[in-house]
Amino acid sequence: MSTEDEDLARAIALSLQETSRKPPIVINVDSDEEDDVEEVKFQGELRKAIQASKFESSQHNADSSSVSGTSQPSVDRSQVGTQPSAFLSERAQLEKQRVERLKRLRPEQPRPSSPETNDSENEEPPAKRHQISTSNSSFSRSNVPSVNSSDSVPTIEQVFWKAELRQTATQHAEPRKDGQPTFRLTEVLGKKSDLAFAILSSYALDLPWIYQFFDHTVPVIMVAQPDASGEATIKNVLPNWIRSTPFLRAGRGCQHMKLFYKNGRLRVVVSTANLISYDWRNMENTVWLQDIPLRVKPIPHDPKSPDDFAAAFQRVLYAVNVRPALHPNLPLKAIEELRQKWDWSNVKVQLVSSIAGKHEGWPSVIQTGHPRLMSVVRKLGMRTGEGSHAKDLILECQGSSIGIYTTQWFNEFHWSARGESAESWLDRSKKSRESKPYPPIKIVFPRKVTVQQSAAGEKGGGTIFCRRKQWAVKNFPRTHFYDSKSKGGPVLMHSKMIIAMLQEHQSGNQRRDRQRNQDDSSDDDIQVIEPALGWAYVGSHNFTPSAWGTMSGSSFNPILNISNYELGIVFLLKDKDEMDRVACFQRPPEKYTYKDEPWIQEESAYH
Repeated sequence: MSTEDEDLARAIALSLQETSRKPPIVINVDSDEEDDVEEVKFQGELRKAIQASKFESSQHNADSSSVSGTSQPSVDRSQVGTQPSAFLSERAQLEKQRVERLKRLRPEQPRPSSPETNDSENEEPPAKRHQISTSNSSFSRSNVPSVNSSDSVPTIEQVFWKAELRQTATQHAEPRKDGQPTFRLTEVLGKKSDLAFAILSSYALDLPWIYQFFDHTVPVIMVAQPDASGEATIKNVLPNWIRSTPFLRAGRGCQHMKLFYKNGRLRVVVSTANLISYDWRNMENTVWLQDIPLRVKPIPHDPKSPDDFAAAFQRVLYAVNVRPALHPNLPLKAIEELRQKWDWSNVKVQLVSSIAGKHEGWPSVIQTGHPRLMSVVRKLGMRTGEGSHAKDLILECQGSSIGIYTTQWFNEFHWSARGESAESWLDRSKKSRESKPYPPIKIVFPRKVTVQQSAAGEKGGGTIFCRRKQWAVKNFPRTHFYDSKSKGGPVLMHSKMIIAMLQEHQSGNQRRDRQRNQDDSSDDDIQVIEPALGWAYVGSHNFTPSAWGTMSGSSFNPILNISNYELGIVFLLKDKDEMDRVACFQRPPEKYTYKDEPWIQEESAYH
């Protein structure tokens, strides 16, 4: 048996412990940032501590075996209860040493990593809870009350049979300026004592920090970033914890999804936050969640099941290598059980994922990246159409990382966002696609002065990325940049969001006049069709080719290349008021003046 097989066998044996309980399953599927040298060093020390703990336990049991004259099995489940205490004892000392190192190296802010798909965040103690106010009308919640309590022991857990969308609480915006309710990680996870199983994922990952939110007997599958080889792996990393990594070609790209779920009732969560305390305390993020009830009676598996939320969700779990880590003694025994056992009829949002790799042919291409967005826009009845009766689509794309932009990719993405098939886009000549002007897309990204004036100042801008070499490119769409300001207060955002607005079609001259006016104005607004038509995207996708993919090939045989694993939701917006309420940023966003520049953290003395 190989080392990895032995690790898996050990992990499965450990995860059998106390899985007869029946409360909640939770999932988080995430990624975005690259660990720094100090964190890598710490994780190595952590692994040594775990191995030492296991060795001590095995030696103790071997001695006991010699005295009693009995032999020990290769994996003794009686050891499971003793391992966590030994591990936590070691971890406490390592954590103390690590915190001291972090204070010396970066007292308030994490070191930056590479831009576009990578951020690097600090890990600090969880923030305290606060009283939750009334939710907005867009995503209703149940009438179960919330009660203030400590981070580790919430006394009453809310149930969200209807979807709920909130920003996360941050230490510099308590309470929020806009008065809207927030989520904390403990509210998302629910009662610690109720968790029966979890699937988590993060690229920026503080394993000791997230470990404290779970009972050590709860089996957990952690979907994490692959190493430089990019190979898919399954390994035991903690008692009852299995680490699974998806495949990445040549190790390039990142596993960037965020998601949770629960058993008994199933809780699905799409989040923009990583599993590190910095994301849940200092940076504002966005969380969508919904509780899914069990069916009265399971339904048979249907291999031709409709392309709804559950089907898309199952494809995601297959793609990020969850299936090999499941076994019959877990509450979720097979990915197919998601559709069989739970009732998804109340889920109104559409799931959009990006699966890293090369996708060839329409059956594969249409299920991921911006072509998936195209199909979802059509399902929502938001296709703009072509020709004289077509509607115009205005996009406001907010995020924490800037990509390498061309007019071709802007138009390629805008084409899909209109609900128009890439087939007609690929039918056009390459020269025609490359010569089109930039479409009406606003890139919502913080100005340098906005970061400087935030509560944390420049020290807080270490996970927001735009490079000078991107901004300085001759044909870079600098006139399409708008300031990103939180509605909650003087905080910076790690959220990713798109607000899409339909407006009446205008002639070529009218469009040119409108664009000229926009270029000359710093506070232009879009007049939305009444009744207002629009949609929103919330998830892990930054507005970049790495996240959404790039098209090539032909209309007969399309090819889509994607660097990252991403996940988000799309839902309708009924009117302009709802657009303003759902948006995490102040609307209308303020256009950059000719003197303004984006936040470029590599030029800051703090980074």
